[in-house]
Amino acid sequence: MTADQNRAALSEEKPLQRIADETTRGSKPRSRFMAFIALTKPRIIELLLVTTAPVMFLAAQGLPSLWLVLTTLIGGSAAAASANVFNCYLDRDIDAKMHRTENRPLVTGEVSAREALVFAFALGIGSIFWMGGFTNWVAAGLTATAILLYVVFYTIMLKRHTTQNIVWGGAAGCMPVLIGWSAVTGSVSWEPFILFLVVFFWTPPHYWPLAIKYKADYDAAGVPMLPSKVPPTSVGRQIIWYGWAMVAASLALIPVAPMGPIYIATAVLAGAWFMYQCYALVKRAKKGFSGTQLRAMKVFHGSITYLSVLFLAVAVDPFFNPFFG
Repeated sequence: MTADQNRAALSEEKPLQRIADETTRGSKPRSRFMAFIALTKPRIIELLLVTTAPVMFLAAQGLPSLWLVLTTLIGGSAAAASANVFNCYLDRDIDAKMHRTENRPLVTGEVSAREALVFAFALGIGSIFWMGGFTNWVAAGLTATAILLYVVFYTIMLKRHTTQNIVWGGAAGCMPVLIGWSAVTGSVSWEPFILFLVVFFWTPPHYWPLAIKYKADYDAAGVPMLPSKVPPTSVGRQIIWYGWAMVAASLALIPVAPMGPIYIATAVLAGAWFMYQCYALVKRAKKGFSGTQLRAMKVFHGSITYLSVLFLAVAVDPFFNPFFG
């Protein structure tokens, strides 16, 4: 058998390995340690932590125990890492078909499927017992729920079967708000539920612009993200609907907490700025596809800025809130 025939046979029997060879050829392999870290999707974990710590400040109406904050963030990071590794394990077939994800360690072969699965279970089980031991079992139960929501509800049940996958599956990304609050108080109440809704309604305006950018990837993988099924103008209109619901939820926190002038000003101004970005996306989409991807990425990055600024105000506001002065 010639070398070409041998390669052809391997491509038929082991498509993932073939892609691994192609994507790693000519590039410097990551260390084993960095490959495992890549599976956890650190940038997503960072965004989840942005919503955890500020809620703890709000729950404590000031500065909570720094040890409690540290242990909660460690446990939350491990839980999010577990969910992300499970996601990489379950989606390794479609990751191989998408340019954006074709270099993930399970696709390139840097980490085996079995190793990833063991890693995911270790992180998940460890995070639950960590939270139970260092915070409380309410927070631990919510941590377990967050992992199950992302892995089972979103990755297995929704992602490949409905264009509304990210809407309902986004509930998993809202759980850090409840976890942070319960870590301080041992319970949940209306304040974290309202912030849960803020993140819930924020998720589509955050993720759909990215899906517009990588529409071809989702088409190739057969994942029914909304931008793969409807025109950008329709996606933009739905982004606006969810954006306004997000802003309304952020304002609903004001009388419930109640929040002070720093949060009020931030919620109004940041909300107005982000909605301007959303309307600009629809305006761009109406003129045709050219330039829509660029504008969509501005909305994507703008959504991260919005959430970071809003939750920073959540953390700072208790120190200057006249209601608690």
